[in-house]
Amino acid sequence: MNKSLRRILWVDDEIELLRPHCLFLQQRGYHVDAISNGDDALALLADHPYDLVLLDEQMPGRRGLEVLEELRREDPYARVVMITKSEEGRTMTEAIGRRVDDYLVKPTSPLQVLSVVTRILEGSSIRQQQVAQDFASRFPHLGRLREDARTHDEFASVYSELVDWHLRLQAAGEGGLLDSVESLMNDLRRDFGDWIQEVYPEWMRGRADPPILSTDLVECFVLPLLGDDPVFLVVLDCMRLDQWRLILPLLSRDFEIQEDIHYSILPTATPYSRNAIFSGRFPDAIAEDHPGWWEGMEEEGSLNAFEDTLLREQLRRLTGREVSVHYDKVFSDREGEQLRGRVNSAIQNGVGVVALVFNFMDMLIHSRSESPVFMEMARDEISLRELSRSWFERSTLLQLLKDAASRGLNVVLATDHGSILCNRPTTVFARRDATSNLRYKFGQDLRAEDGSTVFSTNDAADLHLPPGRLGQNYVIALEDYFMVYPTKLREYQNRYRGSFLHGGVSPEEMIVPVATLRPRSR
Repeated sequence: MNKSLRRILWVDDEIELLRPHCLFLQQRGYHVDAISNGDDALALLADHPYDLVLLDEQMPGRRGLEVLEELRREDPYARVVMITKSEEGRTMTEAIGRRVDDYLVKPTSPLQVLSVVTRILEGSSIRQQQVAQDFASRFPHLGRLREDARTHDEFASVYSELVDWHLRLQAAGEGGLLDSVESLMNDLRRDFGDWIQEVYPEWMRGRADPPILSTDLVECFVLPLLGDDPVFLVVLDCMRLDQWRLILPLLSRDFEIQEDIHYSILPTATPYSRNAIFSGRFPDAIAEDHPGWWEGMEEEGSLNAFEDTLLREQLRRLTGREVSVHYDKVFSDREGEQLRGRVNSAIQNGVGVVALVFNFMDMLIHSRSESPVFMEMARDEISLRELSRSWFERSTLLQLLKDAASRGLNVVLATDHGSILCNRPTTVFARRDATSNLRYKFGQDLRAEDGSTVFSTNDAADLHLPPGRLGQNYVIALEDYFMVYPTKLREYQNRYRGSFLHGGVSPEEMIVPVATLRPRSR
């Protein structure tokens, strides 16, 4: 909207003394009506819409707060700035409690008033223009950074910045520029997939310097915090970096937050990456130590049934002593109070580590794939992260984290893997014994019709997986592909196109957050 159409009503019993202020605003393109009492102001507001009301608090007759109360009944969303001579905290608190948009104390200068008016009326469009300009100037450099990425730090840095731009542009309402971010992301996914196929087997064999992987999380982030007080280890299953960045502000009041990045191991699925977090070991080492747990490894089943045991074993290896662990896996907030009670009891009993797994985000994307209602609610990345934030701000988890902060306890908050919105099918040929996941498959005589869409190997050591049967292949989808069988091609395309899936090779699935939360001083 053009500034000349912005209408301001200034209500003050000393309005004649404020004519220079009104003139100053008019010279900046605003229409200003000046009224000296509350009754006339309410009558004028009933007949004419205004974009902003500048309201004196101390006037003969109706006080400013009385006018505000009446105005709020008629128009709950009217934008109001309270201006008063009073510096009493009570007056300011009362005004803020009645939802004024800002508060100024007399005497005010024309520039002070203009600053507040501009922020309220023009702030959104100014921020939108600035974000668009910043992205336009940064875009060529981002393209070069993507082309030059050769290390895990460089790929993570480019991906992290693209996530931030997606969040900033969406928040500023610059939807048109999101296509440019997505174009860069598509190129990054392609380059990332090519690079992972080269370096991942080298990481697994110790012939190249890997990033922090799932197997390193406890040693790198939990171990340094162990001491006299309990440490929280919280794993949010299937949380992408953009989901984390949207919920981060909800924690910043209670914690100082140090964000780091780690890489999920392959396949980027719970039986592998989350077991790796709790054990500190790769799947083949877990299978060697506990062969009974991994019978029928080709199917996921309940392969995460022993996370508490794996964590205790890892802590014993790392510390040389027994570390007491309280473990809870949470599927629903319906038993939130009971969960808080168990955690409180464990803390009072001197537990060393409180380990909590929350499955909401993983359940959300699986429900989305199966339900048209959830598919519509989480139709894209933006709506997925908005749903995640909505859940988190009302969750038992947030309350538990606030409880931890109030006790002065440190928290390591992480995820096992992310997910990706899959839009392209790739046909695979397999026997009936092949695993059913759409982003990765194990089985004999597996092959993809288009080899460029998958990371394929017949050597389990390339993935640090337990040795399979003779002739077993391992196929992991790249970019945003999902696997379909020739016999069920149309069924799978219709059912899973546009679904959030995980298990494959993409920045969204592999480059994921881990944060150290330290309580703020009170």
